[in-house]
Amino acid sequence: MRVIVVGCGRMGAELALTVVRDGHEVTVVDRNPQAFARLGTSFTGQRVEGVGFDRDVLVRAGVERSDALAALTASDNANIITARIARNVFRVPKVVARVYDPLRAGIYRRLGLPTVSTTAWGVSRIVQLLVHRELNVIRTLGEGEAALVEHEVPQSWVGRSVGEVGVPGEISVTAILRRGKALLPAAATVFQAGDRAVVSVLSAARERLERLLELR
Repeated sequence: MRVIVVGCGRMGAELALTVVRDGHEVTVVDRNPQAFARLGTSFTGQRVEGVGFDRDVLVRAGVERSDALAALTASDNANIITARIARNVFRVPKVVARVYDPLRAGIYRRLGLPTVSTTAWGVSRIVQLLVHRELNVIRTLGEGEAALVEHEVPQSWVGRSVGEVGVPGEISVTAILRRGKALLPAAATVFQAGDRAVVSVLSAARERLERLLELR
C-alpha cells in the first residue's frame, strides 16, 4: 500500500513510522525540512519538502499512484484543503484529515470527508478516565458519542438473556467472551458465569450501564 502523510509533527511522524513497520510504502510531506528529523535515520520511506496542498508537491510525493493520504498538519484549513484535493482532484481512495475544531470536523464528515478531531477524542478519553474509571473502554466511536466497553458480567446477569439487559438505542451487548472465545449473541443467548460482555453504549448512557453492571 502506498501512503502519503502530510505533516511531520509528532502524530505524522509516529503514523509514518508505524505504517512503514507494517510493510507499506510511505512518503512524508512537510514544509519544514527540519521536521523530518522526527523520523530518525532508520526511516525507509521518502521525504518531500513543500506545502501539502500544493498540487506540484503532491505529484512529487506520488499522489497520482497513492492508495491513501493522511493530512496531519497543525492547520485545520491546510488539512481540509489537502484532503479535498487528494480526494476530488487525484481520486485517492482513502483520505483522512485531522481537524482540531470538533464542529468543523463534524461538518466535513457529514459532507463525506473523513476527519479525526483529536480535541473531541481527547476530551472524551479524559472524561472516561475521570468519571467512568470502572469501565474498560476498548474503543470509542465517532467523536466519542459511543464506545465499546468490556466487562465481566455481574452475577445478576447469569441465567438471563442478552435481550433482557439491553436498552434499545442506548446499550447493546455486541459480543460475549466465553472460555477464551468470542461469540456474537442473539437476543435469546443466555449469559453464563465467567462471561465477559462487550457492550456498545452511548456516552450519555454510561452511568446507566454502570448501574446495570453493579458498579454503582
